[in-house]
Amino acid sequence: MGARTDMAYEDPAEAEETGRRRPGGPLVTLLLLLLTVPFVLVSVNRLIEVGGLRIAVGAAALTPYTLPLGLLLIVAGFALRRWAVALVAAVLTVIMAAVVIPRATPDARPFVQGESVRVLSLNMRYGSADPAVLVDLVRDRQVDVLSLQELTPAAVTALAEAGIESELPHQVIDPENGAPGSGLYSRHEAERIDAIPATHRQSAAAVTLPDGGEFEIVSVHPLWPIGDGTTDTWQRELASLPEARSADPIRVLAGDFNATLDHGPLRRLLNSGYQDAADQTGDGLRPTWPAGGTITAPPLTIDHVLVDNRCAVESFDVLDVPGSDHRAVLAEFVVPS
Repeated sequence: MGARTDMAYEDPAEAEETGRRRPGGPLVTLLLLLLTVPFVLVSVNRLIEVGGLRIAVGAAALTPYTLPLGLLLIVAGFALRRWAVALVAAVLTVIMAAVVIPRATPDARPFVQGESVRVLSLNMRYGSADPAVLVDLVRDRQVDVLSLQELTPAAVTALAEAGIESELPHQVIDPENGAPGSGLYSRHEAERIDAIPATHRQSAAAVTLPDGGEFEIVSVHPLWPIGDGTTDTWQRELASLPEARSADPIRVLAGDFNATLDHGPLRRLLNSGYQDAADQTGDGLRPTWPAGGTITAPPLTIDHVLVDNRCAVESFDVLDVPGSDHRAVLAEFVVPS
């Protein structure tokens, strides 16, 4: 009998082609492209600051999420032999890491002689934040100034009943029903100063410390940027906030900025002479919204305490307050005397 060779024979050219074929075929390539395109768009949007468009503002807020997505694409690209995907992801991930990672690393703290001040800020969600918890935080954390957004008349009454005035007897408040209200409660003497015109009330005060040091503080709350026709207003209201020039009084801006450090208007404000307290302490990636399970959205860092560069930031924390869809932010800094 002759030996059969038809089953044992394999064309060498066909075997080589099979070895070169990328795993998964066209479907895997399509899935990788569906992940790569938004990754590239969000990254490029952050780098060139498209701005002005609602979708661009929303995309900028997602910038920190480019890092885990980029790492996933690098691993998948190499494992599945999609070299173009791996290369693009590697380049952009390195660039975005340089943008994002410094927020998670503390900066050197300069020595400033003066008095330590603690500022707590919270968006109360139409005044519904738990007043007793808020007053307990003020007491336990020895807060000097409380900055509130969405402060309503009912919330003012509830805070008074919870004992806020025994801790922070000085008030500059502008309560209104709904979202526009705002207010400042201070342990030290506080005098009302001109507020910044905006859609929401943004209470402003000059605070005098026991050692004679002074600073101005604004409860910040620009309009939400991704509503119908609100983007331009949001940009104008952020641009209208006072800068921190060396010839001006020391200033602090605390509130719900509706902006992350990846939004151009907020970065320009910082460049005028402010430092973000969370960024200074390495807490710049701790999300502040949404909280309490009231909204389904990617966690974002949109509440800030911006401190004049002439001050020294000592600590920062993010705290839960039942009833609000935001988390409270607490910053401690030294005001030069």
